[in-house]
Amino acid sequence: MISKTLIPLLIAASLLLGGCQSKQDSSPEATTSKEAVAKASLTVSTIKPQQTALNKTLNANGNIAAWQESSISTETNGLLLREVLVGIGDQVKRGQVLARFAAASIEAEVAQTQANVAEAQAILIEAAGNANRARSIQDSGALSRQQIEQYITAEASAKARLDAAQANLRAQLIKIKQATVTAPDDGIISQNPATVGTVYAAGQELFRLIRKGRIEWRAELTSSDVSFIKAGMQAQITLPDGATAQGRVRTIAPSVDNKTRNAIVYVDIPAGSAKIGMFARGQFLLGNTDSLTLPNDAIVMRDGFAYVMQVHNNKITQTKVQLGQRAGDQVELLNFNAANAEIVASGGAFLTDGDRVRVVNKSVVNK
Repeated sequence: MISKTLIPLLIAASLLLGGCQSKQDSSPEATTSKEAVAKASLTVSTIKPQQTALNKTLNANGNIAAWQESSISTETNGLLLREVLVGIGDQVKRGQVLARFAAASIEAEVAQTQANVAEAQAILIEAAGNANRARSIQDSGALSRQQIEQYITAEASAKARLDAAQANLRAQLIKIKQATVTAPDDGIISQNPATVGTVYAAGQELFRLIRKGRIEWRAELTSSDVSFIKAGMQAQITLPDGATAQGRVRTIAPSVDNKTRNAIVYVDIPAGSAKIGMFARGQFLLGNTDSLTLPNDAIVMRDGFAYVMQVHNNKITQTKVQLGQRAGDQVELLNFNAANAEIVASGGAFLTDGDRVRVVNKSVVNK
């Protein structure tokens, strides 16, 4: 039997051993060991990326513009605009009269020039008759050589004056024609600054014409993206009001802007489907391609970047990825080529690089 005097000593020894054990358990080594056990006890399931057929698209933004916009100006100087026959939005045909200038002063000049032509013709007839008679008797000696040459020279001078008068008449007739402004091509009037009663100088703009009524979407693409675009490729444009228009790539700019490093892709769209000057977004349809995809739950977003949690020998490797298109729950991986990688299927947000895990249901088929 234990004596009564030993009982207090045994109790004290027991308390001392318990305290030592408590201190040992709270040491850094023990804590680390427990954390390792806790981390290793996390259970995850993994999947592999799968090949998915995606209808690939490429997004872009750009302005709606006219295919070609003609500036229709006056060719005459100092004439009063008498009549404007079209307005903004009117469809016109090639050669259609758009405006007329008051041409009374030019008409008077035409009449004066016509009189000058008639006078020059009469002088030429007389000079030609004298020259012909001189030629016919030049061998008879009735006229000196000098007189004969004078008649022939007078004939040539009269002909030159007639040519000058006729040239002046043609110039005046051109001015008369220019007093009527016509459309240089089929199209739609987009601007109409012409005002009746205004005196215009040569070269002042009267109208703007969208040739053939053709409009286009000028999409801006980066230097890397533009390499995917080919002439004839289809595009879908979404306008500011939500309406859509179908287009087709006509051509690609041969150069890249030095400041933005973007290239312009010109996409023809149906006339009347959009207004010039609109800013629109759109998609180029690149066609079906096989791409590696993962479910959205397998993607971890941190600090604005996307990651996947790879598992190798029960250890987590956090891998940064670039996301592409989405097809339902599947997300495309653009820069990830490890098709056989084991990826944490869900719950990756609770893991960090270097964590140890226990894998169950390994390599679940990604459906």
